[in-house]
Amino acid sequence: MQPPRPTHPTGASAAEKPPKQAAEYHPYPFYSPRFWHGMRTGTWWRLLAENRWRAHPSRWAMVGTVSMAAPFNDSLWLLQQALYGRRLRNAELVAPPLFILGHWRSGTTLLHELVNKDPRLGCPSTYQCFAPHHFLVSEWFFRTFASWLLPSKRPMDNMEAGWDRPQEDEFALMNLGAPSPYRRIAFPNNPPPDLQYLDWTDIDPQQEQQWVDYLRRFLLAVSYRSERRVVLKSPTHTGRIGVLSRAFPGAKFLHITRDPRSLFPSTCRLWQSLDQVQAFQVPDPEPLEAYVIECFRRMYTGFHRDVDALSSDQIVHVRYEDLVADPVATLEHIYDALQLDDFAAVRPELQAWADNQHREYKTNRHHLPAETEARIKTEWADYFERYGYL
Repeated sequence: MQPPRPTHPTGASAAEKPPKQAAEYHPYPFYSPRFWHGMRTGTWWRLLAENRWRAHPSRWAMVGTVSMAAPFNDSLWLLQQALYGRRLRNAELVAPPLFILGHWRSGTTLLHELVNKDPRLGCPSTYQCFAPHHFLVSEWFFRTFASWLLPSKRPMDNMEAGWDRPQEDEFALMNLGAPSPYRRIAFPNNPPPDLQYLDWTDIDPQQEQQWVDYLRRFLLAVSYRSERRVVLKSPTHTGRIGVLSRAFPGAKFLHITRDPRSLFPSTCRLWQSLDQVQAFQVPDPEPLEAYVIECFRRMYTGFHRDVDALSSDQIVHVRYEDLVADPVATLEHIYDALQLDDFAAVRPELQAWADNQHREYKTNRHHLPAETEARIKTEWADYFERYGYL
């Protein structure tokens, strides 16, 4: 189905403020774990080998600590298999998942945080996505004794960080060994891998089934722990809406859009911050703009190809500008459109958040040069027109 055409103008465009430099990102301590510290040995060595071991000398210490962590993850995986293997093989999802879709920096994280306030719904935590192999046996320790390992804020924005915060399941898939465009973050100066998994082109049936098996295995473990409908948020799923609806009959989809004039510089900032903190190379920022444009094109090619096959009670479209203006009304619309549980049960907590914390949250402000704006208006013309951001 097509989203309803907006009848009101888009929110204010990005303010004229120079972009922040890397030093102005929220600090990420040297002792804090990186994504790769959650990988098992085989996945970790494959990542290095595929990138020809091209780590910069300044990042060799990180290579060493990940190499030491991998056997530890292997051991905990064996322990989880011994304790929970049979139960997970017999487990079933409590209900079809709810997927939050949208480009990076479109408001998917804010939606994930708000949905997580409903105790009837469950979101994968940062720790579960970091250590998908063994979180059933190890999460209690890290949440109880190792909360100090993570900073209070994410590097790229003002959202809170912590082991118990909702997180993107794409990181879990990556650490489990599934093909993922996020592997680019490790070696950002090399050709980006797995871009076909953004629009689901040239994926044969065997590859699709293997990828679905990775996701299902992770979802079963999350659902087993929470005993609730799982809510997943990964921008990478946006172009996979077709395979997700086939793999999980009855799944619901929540799609959020945002003015591309804010999306583009904010996404560039996102990758810059992740590359600075997570990469094994000294990142070259030059190719970032082309990479952001290509990823966007692929994601929405896949999304617009398959979205019309969904029924009206399977998907709802919302705008970031409406969400930040009135989060409670926007969430109520989502619950009604997707026929989720009674919204009245969660309204008081959402209203309290809107009246207090939401007023204090500040969105990053960005500058978009005129020539860049003209370029994305050409490259992303369909998105500008379809979602009313002209």
